[in-house]
Amino acid sequence: MSISRITVAALALLGGASLLLAQQQPGPPQGPPGGRGPGGGPPGGGPPGGLFLPPYYTNKSAPLGGVDTAAADRACTTQGHAKLVCLADLLKKGMAPELLARLQLPYSVQDGRKWSNFPPMVYHNRIGVTLAEFSPTQLAVVKAILKESTGIAVNEGYDEIEQILNADDYLKENTGQSGFASGNFQMAFLGTPAAKGAWQLYYGGHHVQLSSTYKDGALAGATPSFRGVEPFTPFKEHGRDNAPMAQERDAFAAALGSLSPAEQTKARLSQTFTDIIVGPQLDNNFPSTKAGVRAGDLTQAQRELLLRAIDTYVGDIRRPDAATILAKYRTELADTWLSYSGTPSLTAENDYVRIDGPSVWIEFSMQPGRTIPGVHPHSVWRDRSGDYGSNK
Repeated sequence: MSISRITVAALALLGGASLLLAQQQPGPPQGPPGGRGPGGGPPGGGPPGGLFLPPYYTNKSAPLGGVDTAAADRACTTQGHAKLVCLADLLKKGMAPELLARLQLPYSVQDGRKWSNFPPMVYHNRIGVTLAEFSPTQLAVVKAILKESTGIAVNEGYDEIEQILNADDYLKENTGQSGFASGNFQMAFLGTPAAKGAWQLYYGGHHVQLSSTYKDGALAGATPSFRGVEPFTPFKEHGRDNAPMAQERDAFAAALGSLSPAEQTKARLSQTFTDIIVGPQLDNNFPSTKAGVRAGDLTQAQRELLLRAIDTYVGDIRRPDAATILAKYRTELADTWLSYSGTPSLTAENDYVRIDGPSVWIEFSMQPGRTIPGVHPHSVWRDRSGDYGSNK
């Protein structure tokens, strides 16, 4: 078998971002021939020469659950953006020059776009320092940064991030595949965290991307935000129960289940979707027309269920910022559309649901098992005008 066929076979196993079927709803061009493959991989969908890990990926575990942030919290007693700036300065203080050069980068939307749902043995262009490279003291500051930027609600924000890290350690232990490990996730600052100016908090790895952009001390954009997890069924890891994306699926299923038979027929898309369509390296790949049922034509109770589904994504940032964004989406709710394909229970392979509003865009796609049996979700929250803080 040729190297290229081996690579394709390996990607079919690891997957992480399948191509849509040919009957996908038309959208803007996805790039010229020879452009990046699905999930942000190199042309053709996989790395030249097959799967490999760059040397700074150690495959060590760096679970955050047991990390104590008390010292970091005592050093930075403010809240919100001011605390993030303080924690960023604390993290950089005394850091080895070679790590600091990878952590603190110039502001660049181009670097902010370097994310993927693929694990690091497939996608090699992520930026930043891996969790395994931080000292225990530095790792506590990293955890404090994630908690302050994403909030501490159960199964949302930081807690969701922690569970996705645990999932990679679960895959590492149960598959033996090199590349799965909580220590392989990365953090970077694009631009210098400060009261004035623009910067982005970049955190990403297999099945997760946090892209929070700040301008002059305020959150300017919290998207793109990607979440996925394998396994999807509840699992035990690092002394806790993990099911980080059950609430998203349940909220979508409740919204779809509230529709009448006629409304479900109208909401059903004719196409089959095998993955999300506005994923990594597919910025602005929105369909040209909206489809499904318009929230303005639904009952107030149905609209509240739709807003609850949206909140499971907006709630992945700290509550004061989330409230501002959710209020905006509420004002636009009447012109927000809900659609799906497959089954409304979202339990089977290729089940897919989409929320498409004037600003909000959310997709949830059920994938086949890539490394262990069973389905698992890919999901993205985008903002049509706010991705990367509205910067280009």
